[in-house]
Amino acid sequence: MQYRELSVPGAFEITPRQFGDARGLFLEAFKAGPFAEAAGHAFDLQQANCSVSAAGVLRGIHFADVPPSQAKYVQCLRGAVLDVVVDIRTGSLTFGQWDSVLLDDVDRRAIYLSEGLGHAFLSLEDDSTVMYFCSAGYAPEREHGIHPLDPAIGIDWPTTARDGSPLTHQFSAKDEAAPTLAQAEEQGLLPAMEDVEKYLTTLR
Repeated sequence: MQYRELSVPGAFEITPRQFGDARGLFLEAFKAGPFAEAAGHAFDLQQANCSVSAAGVLRGIHFADVPPSQAKYVQCLRGAVLDVVVDIRTGSLTFGQWDSVLLDDVDRRAIYLSEGLGHAFLSLEDDSTVMYFCSAGYAPEREHGIHPLDPAIGIDWPTTARDGSPLTHQFSAKDEAAPTLAQAEEQGLLPAMEDVEKYLTTLR
C-alpha cells in the first residue's frame, strides 16, 4: 500500500497492491499501522457511509465544524468518480487550493481527507458506488457546504463520462444553494488552520 500526500496538506492518495488470479482478486483496503505512519495519527472510525450516484452527479463541497470535524477515508467500489479535496482552512498556506484523485474499480485507490478539509466528488459512470469511512458521526447542525462550481476555487470538473459520453452535472438543492468560499468565510463558517492543528495534536 502506497501513500502519497496531495498538494493540499493533510490529504493523501492511497494505492493498494492487488493480488489477482482466475478466481478474482484481493487487496487490503485499509491498514491501521501504515495509515498512522503516513497521517501522523490513528484513524478513529465512527461511521461508514455508502452512496450510489448516476453519471454526472456532483456531491459537495462538504465540510464540518472543527472540532471534531469529520475526516474521511474514501473508496469507489464500483464505477468511477473524480474525488476532490479543497483547502478551506483560513490561515493555511494553501487556502483555496484543490487537488483530486480518480477513484475507480480498476486501480481501486482511496483518498484520505483530514479534519478541516472540504470534500466533493463527481460520478463518471451510472451506479458509481462510493464508500467512505468517517472519524465522526453525521451531525447536520455542524455540516456546511461550498458551491462546487465556485470560480474562485476553479475545480476542473470533467465534462465527459467514463465511456466518453457528455456529462450533465446534477446537484442536490442544498449543494446548488451553497455559498461561495468567500461568502462562507464572511459568514464565519470556515475552520481556522490554528484550530485544526490544535485538534489534531489531541489525536497523536
